[in-house]
Amino acid sequence: MVETKVFNTKNKPNLEEKSNLINFLFDNLQEYGDPKPDIEKAVAYALKESVSFGGFILVSYLHDEISGAVVVNQTGMKDYIPENILVYIATHKNHRGKGIGKALMQKAIDSAEGSIALHVEPENPARFLYEKVGFSSKYIEMRYKKEK
Repeated sequence: MVETKVFNTKNKPNLEEKSNLINFLFDNLQEYGDPKPDIEKAVAYALKESVSFGGFILVSYLHDEISGAVVVNQTGMKDYIPENILVYIATHKNHRGKGIGKALMQKAIDSAEGSIALHVEPENPARFLYEKVGFSSKYIEMRYKKEK
């Protein structure tokens, strides 16, 4: 039985839940993930634990173990840049192919107020899920990393 929890500014995870979420994302995003401090920043942003516009986090559980998670941050913008950015989505390595990711993606779409952007590497197999639920490629993203 899959249970889903929604975390946001009004319903925050406790310290153990937050730690488990960050570790889950770090472990299951694999080569498409980020360092733990970056994941922690996105989670804090969604929960408004830092200066931010907020967002939400969806976590699915299968037999009391995290089976999937989504982190969505609000951008504070509209139209020219979508209102939301889906920062992370991951399904547990042992539970892929069971529809958990698709269900979480649909719930994220339904929960978000406004449009959603996301970044995906061209070779990431999750790209096909994103296209299947209605995401399309409008731009090629380019970044300039300023040295400190």
